[in-house]
Amino acid sequence: MFFSKLRPALLSFLLLFSVAGHALAQGDSAAALIEQLTQAEGELQAVDRALDRRVNNDEQGALRARAVAAQQVATGLAQQLEEQLARIDARLTGIGAVPEGTTEAPDISAERANLEQQRASIDAAIKRGRLAGVEAQQLVEEIDRSKVEQFNERISARVASPLTPSFWSDVAEAFPRDTRRISSFFSQGMEQIRSGWQGVFPWQALLGAVVAFVVLYPLRRFLRHFGQRFLIEGAPGRRVRRSANALWRIIVGTLAPLLAALILVQGLRWAGLMPERWSSVADAFVRASGFCGFVVALGSAILMRDQPSWRVAPLQDDTASRLTPLSWLLAGTSMFNVLVTAFNTAVGASQPATIVSQALEAVLQLLLIITALFILGRLRASRADSETASSVAMGAGQSVLSLLVWVLAAVSTIALLLGYISFSLFIGQFIAWTAVLGATLYLLMAVVDDVATSVFTRKSPLGTAMSRGLGLRGSMIDQFGLLLSGALRLILVAVAFALLMTPFGGGGGFDTLFSQAGAFAQGIQIGGISISPGAILRGAIVLVIGLTLVRLFMGWLENRYLPATDLDGSGRNSVSLVARYVGIALAVIWALASLNIGVERIALLLSALSVGIGFGLQAITQNFVSGLILLAERPIKIGDLIRVGTDEGDVKRISVRSTEIVLADHSTLIVPNSELITKTVLNKTLAGPLGRIQIQFSVSIETDPVAVRTIVLEAFKAETAVLEDPAPSVFVDAITDSRIMFNCFAHVASPRVAYGPRSNILMNLLSRFRETGIDIGTVPQRLEVVPAERDLLGGNKEPEGA
Repeated sequence: MFFSKLRPALLSFLLLFSVAGHALAQGDSAAALIEQLTQAEGELQAVDRALDRRVNNDEQGALRARAVAAQQVATGLAQQLEEQLARIDARLTGIGAVPEGTTEAPDISAERANLEQQRASIDAAIKRGRLAGVEAQQLVEEIDRSKVEQFNERISARVASPLTPSFWSDVAEAFPRDTRRISSFFSQGMEQIRSGWQGVFPWQALLGAVVAFVVLYPLRRFLRHFGQRFLIEGAPGRRVRRSANALWRIIVGTLAPLLAALILVQGLRWAGLMPERWSSVADAFVRASGFCGFVVALGSAILMRDQPSWRVAPLQDDTASRLTPLSWLLAGTSMFNVLVTAFNTAVGASQPATIVSQALEAVLQLLLIITALFILGRLRASRADSETASSVAMGAGQSVLSLLVWVLAAVSTIALLLGYISFSLFIGQFIAWTAVLGATLYLLMAVVDDVATSVFTRKSPLGTAMSRGLGLRGSMIDQFGLLLSGALRLILVAVAFALLMTPFGGGGGFDTLFSQAGAFAQGIQIGGISISPGAILRGAIVLVIGLTLVRLFMGWLENRYLPATDLDGSGRNSVSLVARYVGIALAVIWALASLNIGVERIALLLSALSVGIGFGLQAITQNFVSGLILLAERPIKIGDLIRVGTDEGDVKRISVRSTEIVLADHSTLIVPNSELITKTVLNKTLAGPLGRIQIQFSVSIETDPVAVRTIVLEAFKAETAVLEDPAPSVFVDAITDSRIMFNCFAHVASPRVAYGPRSNILMNLLSRFRETGIDIGTVPQRLEVVPAERDLLGGNKEPEGA
């Protein structure tokens, strides 16, 4: 059932990419393109004529695939013809118009006539291609409407209820005729076998049976164990081994039954033991074997009842053991449904017999669904007391899903009892197909996430090679793995959603997905710019190449060229920063140009954003311009010791938005560049790198100043950090209140190291002054107290001092 519905989608895929690929070849001439357009129009006419008669679902799928492929070809041809039309218009523009009163040269006139004739032909072909695309879209919509109508008609058909006598009376009335048809089916088949055998030993059939048995059992088991051993020895990481093992089990478990059934049926055909009327049933048996093998392998790969360490799903052992039989029951039910449907078609069963078989299929589906619901309900009840907070939330979602399935099962039961047997069967098949699709989606999403996040990680061999070869940071590799996993999982969800209705005729299904993918691959027009996956990929590749070139240039600039110049560290940083931003801007412009977005469009966009920048981004723009001024004028350089307000520290980094200053407590002060341009900033190292030590003190007026000066100079000389040039100096600053004020200076290599030497000099001076008996201090202060009464009366009594 699944493979028969998927066949039109595969046909659409092959037609689309084989025919369209040939039609879109860049080297084709206009005549060849018009010829291919004529073929596409003929294909559409054939599809239109085929729709004049009633067609079944498979024929509708094939016709839809042909219409979609023809539509893509016609659209692509029209686009390529437009390019040739533009080239012809350019040539006509180059020739120019004939000046009045002059006679054009014969060769120019002939060339003009030829170009105008080609232009008329290509313009007509472009219009035909557009019209063909519209007609194809109308045919596709007509087929989709017809499929929906047939689907609605089938599931809404009502017969007598199985609980009424009329239902069984119709079956009993048609029973003799159905019996004769079945007997004729088998008797004709046995007669063809006897006539085709002719007494020769059927070694082909026996060989086919032996090979089928070997493929189904020994070879399948060997391949499963071989793949597991190979993964243990060669696959990196436990998660990758676990996911690859699950995927390998599904591949082997699907192909082995499919090949075994195919070999068995083919052996019977080669031996002449396959009657012609039995071929359709045999083909259905082959398809059902592949699907049932896939269902069983899927359940085994997810649950892994006997090997819990390889289990993909986070399930306990008892849960996996109880759920494993459900995959076998679902596979057996699917096999029964497919074979019964094929048998009824081959025999030509009557409508009552077909309805009875559908009712039996619906009952089996309902029994399977109810059994699964009871098993899941018991598992939830057994773990209700030991659930954690996270498992409670997950259990709530499972309860809602189980309630929804119970409601659908009840609706299916009521529809079956009321006589809507096709609708009841559809609900059962839809639930089973959703379970298979959901399990497949869960496994594939786990595989994609395990592989993407294990291969693209900083610790993997590929991640190490990318980090060393391309200079990428480990976090960038990890982020790429996560983004790749998310993108692939979204694609899987989209494909699963498209497949959800495919087996039962609901909507366009998988072939609709291919047609939409093909239309999207041609690109969509946004503002005169064609956006398509190919263009986006091309732009991304160009951007990566441009950024790689910028990185290589920056490595050469910073490591080779700038060290050879006379620029200091700050100057090199300024040049490097400006070069980096210019290179990134050029790489972005190059990537946009690869998307056919010219510089004039970028300028238009920037002009449109200028209003928003002027009102909403004033501060950012101001800081950006201030950063450029700092980099150009360099009033502050990296390594300068500056003071901003009350904070003092070393300039660590200057960017186009802010400047980083490392303070004395090793914290970092981030100052917007506009603060450094518009406000007062003290730069202690702008004029030179030297630092100055200043010491101020006073001595008594009776103290010898020459001795004091000698002691201070000796203290300066004893400190190794004090420079000889400029030489230390000692000055008498003032004589105040019987005190001599000294102001002393010395220089060190940097203001950053001035604090320690100053402390050492002060300690040395205190020790020397104490030894020589020199009293140092500050100017004594006097406090005068004036009585309030005298002050108010204006008295002139001398105040008392202290």
